[in-house]
Amino acid sequence: MRRLTAVVVFLVLGFVLVSFGKPQATLAQEILIGTGSPAGVYHQVGRAICRLVGRSVTDMSCAARPTAGSLSNLENVRVGALDFGLVQSDLQFHAVQKTGPFEFTDATYESLRALFSVHSEPFTVVARQDSGVTKLDDLRGRSVNLGNPGSGQRATMDVVMDAKGWSKDDFLLAEELPAEQQFFALCHGRIQVMVYTVGHPNESVTKATELCDSRLVEISGPEVEALIAAHPYFAATQIPGGLYRNNPDAVGTFGVKATVVASEDLDDDLAYEITKSIFENLDQFRKMHPAFADLSANKMMREGLSAPLHPGAERYFLEKGMM
Repeated sequence: MRRLTAVVVFLVLGFVLVSFGKPQATLAQEILIGTGSPAGVYHQVGRAICRLVGRSVTDMSCAARPTAGSLSNLENVRVGALDFGLVQSDLQFHAVQKTGPFEFTDATYESLRALFSVHSEPFTVVARQDSGVTKLDDLRGRSVNLGNPGSGQRATMDVVMDAKGWSKDDFLLAEELPAEQQFFALCHGRIQVMVYTVGHPNESVTKATELCDSRLVEISGPEVEALIAAHPYFAATQIPGGLYRNNPDAVGTFGVKATVVASEDLDDDLAYEITKSIFENLDQFRKMHPAFADLSANKMMREGLSAPLHPGAERYFLEKGMM
């Protein structure tokens, strides 16, 4: 099963690579940041980084590129088709350790380097009110969107399914839609549940709760507790109450961190300037999306980072006495 998953993942990555093919950037060139679905917070992170870079650095342009998500960003950073990529902390860990979806692949990520982390990303389950889904176990036998192969949400859902001992056959319907399509499927009744590993508030979740009479589902139980205990990149968290219709109270779940990665081949000065642009304008960055409101410099340079720090980012942190 894992071998098949790895093969599918890298077939998807091979397809995604066709859309890139960019030479390594210098300070006088455009830099590309791989994000995720246009409807997700990753794309907002990429756009926010580019806005701050544009204000802070001369002779540098920056573009946030929508992608299939974390797995495709890792691969495109590895081969030099992207300068930077947004990646879930669990997938950064697996790439470095050659575990999970990378266990049976020939690709190696020894050149992967981390710059910093950003917001937390709770594993989010949204169910139609008429689905009868009130807890994690209720997903079995329902029509569920698992997420598209190559996305972080699919990778997290695969971990949850492994913890529960589930396969696709345990669902009435197992869809593989990208994030920007899933709330349409939910509203039109094709699926009863959508899953998302994402920062909050999120546009797709807002639409699902407002237009489809849906609500967030508590994610808890012994399997989830064991999953958190066994994986250093997961942590228990809550989605605050009041963010969405039908959800006045906080909802317990678990989550990961969004991280910014590059290759060790990326120019040190470029990595330094990107890091400096964010950390020296952190107050502005926090205002660019509600998910960024609680970011702190200390946590951003430490939490969720499994790959070694890029020398350019490390130089900035040392200069500022943060290390």
